[in-house]
Amino acid sequence: MSSKKTVPYRINLPEELIPKQWYNIRADMKELPDPMLNPGTMKPITSPDELAPIFCYELAKQELDNETRYIDIPEEILNFYKMCRPSPLIRAYCLEKKLGTPAKIYYKFEGNNTSGSHKLNSAIAQAYYAKAQGITHLTTETGAGQWGTALSMACAYLGIDLTVYMVKGSYMQKPFRKSVINTFGANIIPSPSDTTNAGRAILAEMPDTTGSLGCAISEAVEKAVTSENCRYVLGSVLNQVLLHQSIIGLESKAAMEMYDEYPDIIIGCAGGGSNLGGLIAPFMKDKLDGVKNPYFIAVEPASCPSLTRGKYAYDFCDTGKVTPLAKMYTLGCGFIPAANHAGGLRYHGMSPVISKLYHDGYIDEARSYVQTDVFEAAVEFSRAEGILPAPESSHAIRAAIDEALKCKETGEEKTILFGLTGTGYFDMTAYESFHNKTMIDYVPTDAELEEAFSKLPEIK
Repeated sequence: MSSKKTVPYRINLPEELIPKQWYNIRADMKELPDPMLNPGTMKPITSPDELAPIFCYELAKQELDNETRYIDIPEEILNFYKMCRPSPLIRAYCLEKKLGTPAKIYYKFEGNNTSGSHKLNSAIAQAYYAKAQGITHLTTETGAGQWGTALSMACAYLGIDLTVYMVKGSYMQKPFRKSVINTFGANIIPSPSDTTNAGRAILAEMPDTTGSLGCAISEAVEKAVTSENCRYVLGSVLNQVLLHQSIIGLESKAAMEMYDEYPDIIIGCAGGGSNLGGLIAPFMKDKLDGVKNPYFIAVEPASCPSLTRGKYAYDFCDTGKVTPLAKMYTLGCGFIPAANHAGGLRYHGMSPVISKLYHDGYIDEARSYVQTDVFEAAVEFSRAEGILPAPESSHAIRAAIDEALKCKETGEEKTILFGLTGTGYFDMTAYESFHNKTMIDYVPTDAELEEAFSKLPEIK
């Protein structure tokens, strides 16, 4: 007879067990990601001073810190976390039953806050360090709107002005995101816009473009460096963001340990890498240390397939080519996702940490799905588990269902963990498109990608 405890539907850690430190995966990587390059000199960035005109100084230090394994979470951030953390780890009993699988499926639900996503974990941290430095205004970009919403919440809490540049295609698809962001006192601008030199240049070249995160980043960075007492913050990709998001994985691991469980397969959606990096961090440490060997799957949209079809190369992090360059899987900084792309996983590149772990084989697999397959999984999950998932999260759901069905075929009782990054209540236009069968599955051609690759910077 097994000595394991009966696992409830929801595993809620007590408040006092909220992690008090973030975990920095770079301290345990066998080989570090290649350094960022200064866009002016094309030389490695080695000092926080080089990043200080763009980022808050403490965040610049976190960005370059490859050695400190655990970093204390300031008390004010911990107090804020207590409003929505620990977030629940949920056993998907109803989905398991519906699928008829012997697999055990768990999901870490990050949507139980007003922003509706995991983005709040880093938003409050970045806003906190800005306020501590005396910064009065922040700028940022947002794709589907989760990051912009989360940061507007954090800035309202701390009394900081915020300007959000939202990808124009998402801005048009999700009008109520604007209302929520405005409610928290931030200003939101569809990007590319005529409010910045970068935006005007992009519009001159592509007047009908629906935008991209690369475009929005260019505008937000320009606004930050040309405004008094202002800094730029980013919702994904950067080392500092993955650091803050490690709280997701730390809580997940602690909750599973309470019931003597450990995942065989860990799945996360992948756009810029924040959710995936945060979820896998402590489990990846086990793999790097040779303690355990979980199978990691990164899932991305077929319309923006940086890991599955991109190049591992240095590239600018923005379309306007004003940000530092990163060695990452990229589709080229000029790549613009299809206008009918319904989710926020629309960044042309991938986190340097995620890229390096995938390139070196520690992330075992990257796969992509077309939109209709993703929304089919979202609907199936919603009808079983009673949560309407965000389109981004639904990429992970699709992979989790597929893995559970494999277990049904083989009879293997594997334990699957995936990240449910947030809710989809602001994505009803996309859900309606799926239900009306007007959703289009666009996949870029090899020729389109090769054109973008041809413009990658040549680094000697």
